[in-house]
Amino acid sequence: MDFRDLRYFETIAELQHVGRAAEKLHRTQPALTSAIRRLEEDCGFPVFERAGRGIRLTAAGQVLLKWAQRVRFDMEDAKLEIAAIGCGLAGHIRIGIVPTAAQFLLPAAARQLLQEGPDITLRTVVGLVDKLKPLLDQGELDMVVGTETHTEPGMVSRRLAEDAIVVAASAKHELFRGKPTLKDLTKYRWALQPPGAPSRDWLDHTFDRCRLPRPDVQVESTMLIMLPTLIAETGLLSFISRHHLGVKGSGSGLKEIPLKETTMLRRLVVTYREKGYLSAAALRLIDLLAQG
Repeated sequence: MDFRDLRYFETIAELQHVGRAAEKLHRTQPALTSAIRRLEEDCGFPVFERAGRGIRLTAAGQVLLKWAQRVRFDMEDAKLEIAAIGCGLAGHIRIGIVPTAAQFLLPAAARQLLQEGPDITLRTVVGLVDKLKPLLDQGELDMVVGTETHTEPGMVSRRLAEDAIVVAASAKHELFRGKPTLKDLTKYRWALQPPGAPSRDWLDHTFDRCRLPRPDVQVESTMLIMLPTLIAETGLLSFISRHHLGVKGSGSGLKEIPLKETTMLRRLVVTYREKGYLSAAALRLIDLLAQG
């Protein structure tokens, strides 16, 4: 099989349309059609089938796509490893990272890393794990730092740190005048992530299990970094990392409402491809993150 044909095949599979793939690759449609025909001759099976106005992968095509991606990863990693010979602690690191780790774990590790390797460059993509994992699968990222989930085949996860998600409010909130219970929290409004976010679902289910109404959400936001400052200014309750409490300039004056039922412990891990190449700089960054 020709490596170029496999690259064309990946793009066609991604877009599910030969015409759009031709535009993206700056190739003619007949050239791409010929590439697919050669692959099908080598495989002995069709790799695409019609689906409305587009096309989709056959079962054989899905298998070929998996191996085509692996071949591309191996070729790219080989180039990177060869280029790194004799370079020492240098190179480019592409890291996907969840917001809490980006704010509290990465800065100190990056400072030390750049002191040790001044020529190292970093590209960070901040987001939730479900958005970052596909980028890792596609080879767009070298590693992902996020909350621990089921480790997929072909991936390796290493534990970095523990984090606690707790209910918090402005230190001036009236709840701190006594010893609040879980039921007391239902009397107030909240600022939370949308349903579907792991911490939001965990909190909702906690109230469900105790046969209490779910939090009355007045402000919903996908931007985690805004929640501490927001609750400090509005008097709303929220469910945030314990790291945020007392941070100057980012929701200072916050206090935890200490309830065992609403303390969510989670692990932060770094995940990378099991057989993928990680530069010396990337490996050093992982070590520094684990020390943080």
